[in-house]
Amino acid sequence: MSLYLDIEKDLGSFRLKVKLEAGDETLALLGASGCGKSLTLKCIAGIETPDKGRIVVDDTVLFDSEAKINLSPQQRRTGLMFQSYALFPNMTVLQNINTGANREPDKAKRKAAVEAIMDSFGISELSNRYPHQLSGGQQQRVALARIMVSAPKILLLDEPFSALDSHLRFQLERELRNAIHDFGKTVVLVSHDRDEVFRMSDSIAVMDMGQVHRFGKKAEVFSSPMTRKAAILTGCKNISAIERLGDDTVYATDWNIPLKVKSIPEGANAVGIRMHDIVPGMGENAFRCTVVEEIENPFSYSIMLRVSEHPGDSLIGWEVDKARWHSMRADEITINLPAEAILLLED
Repeated sequence: MSLYLDIEKDLGSFRLKVKLEAGDETLALLGASGCGKSLTLKCIAGIETPDKGRIVVDDTVLFDSEAKINLSPQQRRTGLMFQSYALFPNMTVLQNINTGANREPDKAKRKAAVEAIMDSFGISELSNRYPHQLSGGQQQRVALARIMVSAPKILLLDEPFSALDSHLRFQLERELRNAIHDFGKTVVLVSHDRDEVFRMSDSIAVMDMGQVHRFGKKAEVFSSPMTRKAAILTGCKNISAIERLGDDTVYATDWNIPLKVKSIPEGANAVGIRMHDIVPGMGENAFRCTVVEEIENPFSYSIMLRVSEHPGDSLIGWEVDKARWHSMRADEITINLPAEAILLLED
């Protein structure tokens, strides 16, 4: 299976302009609320109509503005799971899942398919309950079972874990990964949670204000976000504007320090370094820093630092595990920003 997406839609405050391709994999749309992620899903599903463009799933054209093709949501065979799960409140679990099997005209086959999917999702014993009698995790299983029994060509997941607590989210992530593996087709996942996206996806499209800032395999996107927006959305908290000093040297103006880097791509006007990539001690980019603040996390500290000799306007954050910090705690420390860990970014 495959997805080809090239669409535009005027939203007033910004213009949605998304061009992506995906194979038999999980593609995550990562971005803040209101950036156009969910709207992109709705355009694929046929709930929203782009102003122009083309959407193709497995060689079936779902939408083509030039060819005047715009299949109905029913014709598209997409499986869209909303944040709220959208179960019918006046129907039992069995009745809800039956609505997903109504494409099958043979009653016996339809019954067998519903029983099989309920058994595979472990919800057979819930068949006579109503949605309000189910936990959040049970509701998600029912919603996913209703989608899967319809034999969708593509699976669309809109913030599937947003309503769950952290423990249940971890458990259901595992279940959903197994369901995605069994599905074996294209899955598009919408999320604002970078950790969730990293665990669940194969490829990532980082979105902001309707635009794709970075698209690629997840390891590539996190190791080389390329833009300031993509770096922020993938969790980089240390970012500074730069001035170029040479072929491999820049001046980080927000921190007031020179930095050796591996290379300077054309258009780069900022650097970033992830908090966990900073190391204590001497090195190529070593600086003596004053400890401004210790922020305690469950299993680590976020140490906020200011360069001692030539303090800049912005602090540098360093994440260090508790045992290590307890062993070296001081008012001043030397840190090193390894050249290979520095991200070169553009706006």
